[in-house]
Amino acid sequence: MTPTTVNSQGISLQAYTLGDPKKTPVVLVHGYPDNHSVWQPVAQQLAKHYFVILYDVRGAGASQAPRAQADYRMKLLSADLLAVVDTLIPGRGFHLAGHDWGSIQSWESVTSEPLKSRILSYTTISGPCLDHMGHWMRERTLNLSASAKAKVFKQVLSSWYIGFFHLPVLAPSAWQGGLDKLWPQYLKHRENVAEPDANPTQGKDGKFGVQLYRANFRNKLINPEKRYANCPVQLIVPTRDNYVGTQLFEDLHLWVEELYRRDINANHWVPLSHPERIADWIHEFVSGVEKGTMSGALQHARVRPARSALPLNGKTAVVTGAGSGIGRATALR
Repeated sequence: MTPTTVNSQGISLQAYTLGDPKKTPVVLVHGYPDNHSVWQPVAQQLAKHYFVILYDVRGAGASQAPRAQADYRMKLLSADLLAVVDTLIPGRGFHLAGHDWGSIQSWESVTSEPLKSRILSYTTISGPCLDHMGHWMRERTLNLSASAKAKVFKQVLSSWYIGFFHLPVLAPSAWQGGLDKLWPQYLKHRENVAEPDANPTQGKDGKFGVQLYRANFRNKLINPEKRYANCPVQLIVPTRDNYVGTQLFEDLHLWVEELYRRDINANHWVPLSHPERIADWIHEFVSGVEKGTMSGALQHARVRPARSALPLNGKTAVVTGAGSGIGRATALR
């Protein structure tokens, strides 16, 4: 990999590239408590076909870690992505993929300018848009059906760690108290990652990364914005995800006009546990967008319209009634 230092509003970010710079760019954004290395097995496969860009988000890896909570707000994270692509592929369109918080923060860029018009496609893995999540929770909280309430309760149980991350001392201290040394074993036994590598910056990645939750969750969930994606979106859903419930994506068709959903029987850290499958799916999706013709498998994965209609970005989304307050599309996969 070729390293490049990028300046973003006074913050130093470390970016890395693989492959031929003349080829179509693909940008991969990592989550928490990771750094760019979580994408390395996937990136090495994609670099055979694309110019692959990775970077350590602020607070992680070799990138600078600001201490103020406000320095981890979503708009600044989106500005970091802009700085990376403007430095490495100025003026060019690119395909984007994110995992966990890399996916959560990338929704900001996918649904707003200045990057919205440059993002050619988006692959999202285990990282819902917080605004979409806010609307999802509001609809089901107001819904009187037992099934809607059960879905909210299930997600709250899965998201217990978010409350822990908001604790002022305990969460950062846990990483300094030995959690960083135990993390590879956690990935192996809990997440089925066969041979996780030790991460020399794991303590830093965990300590500062909790600010992502503190700076963004409360405002986004209480006052969610309407966020629509113009580009094709591939949703990869690990069905055994211990943190992000599959129910959080049942309304995504309301925000994405061209949506493809692919389920995988796996846990949360699929870039590490199933790198070849993830690389193949990203390649297949990017190739289809570039050619203007999707493969048979992706056509089968397209979220299909069904019965009744609801507005989508000034157009029409056709959905089924699912007893969830809004309803959901029928996904063929």
